[in-house]
Amino acid sequence: MLGHLCYCTNIHPAESWEETLSALKEHTLKVRDKVLAATRNHEASYAIGLRLSARAAQELLQGDNLSDFKYWLYSESLYVYTINGFPYGAFHNTRVKENVYKPDWSTEKRLTYTADLISIIAELAPNSIGGSVSSLPGSFKEFQADENKIFANLYATARLLQTLSELHEKDLHLGLEPEPLGHFENTEETLAFFERFADWATSKDLPLEAIYQRIGINYDTCHFALQYEEADTALKSLTEAGLRISKVHLSNALEIDLKNSSNLQLIEKFDEPTYLHQVMTQNAAGKISKFKDVEDALAEGSDHSQAKTARIHFHIPLHAAPEAPFSSTIQHTIDTLTYLTENPDTCSHLEMETYTWGVLPDDLQAPIEDQLTAEHLWVLQTCSV
Repeated sequence: MLGHLCYCTNIHPAESWEETLSALKEHTLKVRDKVLAATRNHEASYAIGLRLSARAAQELLQGDNLSDFKYWLYSESLYVYTINGFPYGAFHNTRVKENVYKPDWSTEKRLTYTADLISIIAELAPNSIGGSVSSLPGSFKEFQADENKIFANLYATARLLQTLSELHEKDLHLGLEPEPLGHFENTEETLAFFERFADWATSKDLPLEAIYQRIGINYDTCHFALQYEEADTALKSLTEAGLRISKVHLSNALEIDLKNSSNLQLIEKFDEPTYLHQVMTQNAAGKISKFKDVEDALAEGSDHSQAKTARIHFHIPLHAAPEAPFSSTIQHTIDTLTYLTENPDTCSHLEMETYTWGVLPDDLQAPIEDQLTAEHLWVLQTCSV
């Protein structure tokens, strides 16, 4: 048994709690039925990877909403062990781009929002599984956020997690998600960030256990593949440094061979106005060049003459390979699943996170429930979950 698997419901546009619950009833139940029918396991409980905006989280905590939701989960044989707390507000049908990092961890708004999510997952998560909340990697590099404020808010969150873990007798934790051009974005920067976090806590005579027990990493396979890292090396480095892998996002980035320099222009069809699509190129010597978005990589004067490949932060389906000359980073996801199978204590919270279904080019489109079901079955077929 590798762990628990769900898909992240951030794919369904919803900002209020009423909209969120309606989306679960409209889409998630259909996906559940399709998956259980395909696996001939009609009696199994089905997990939801919950995404709540700040507004939805506040509304869920009002009145009887949370107790009513718990009863609905029970009546439908559903359970929740993780919440995506990265996007604070609107995540569809509007320009998100770098605004997905706002408010960042230097602000009171991010602290309050995450505290609401922790209070919710403390109630929802099964005792035997525990609960995780994923969040941004502190901030976005170009924001130049005050790191001391980030540390203070994260430490306050660690204390809340510890308090509620003891109160509810379940393991609760927060996973910070390294992402290209985030405040920390790769293994090296992640390790350095936590070293500085520990130094900050030590300078204030604060126990380090709260950090390492309750604050960990949300390992997104797309993001680490974009950094041209190897899954087993990255995961081993993080865990050997004492960092917790709070959750693993199973996701897939787009790749294109640049031996034919004209191929780069083909990524223009993935230049869409909603999400940030960082582009990372690598040359034969292993040097990586970074571009904030597709339009920046294609801008006049951008030099790709030495690049051999480009990887684009565009979450494409796990189960469907793009047409040549495109390929994908799916091997990183497969290698991650292999590592987790061989090292099952690394992490038991898995979540599929292809959130770009609505902005995929026409040739990759399909009904959303069919797409989500196919991804789920792909993971089940790739490993024994």
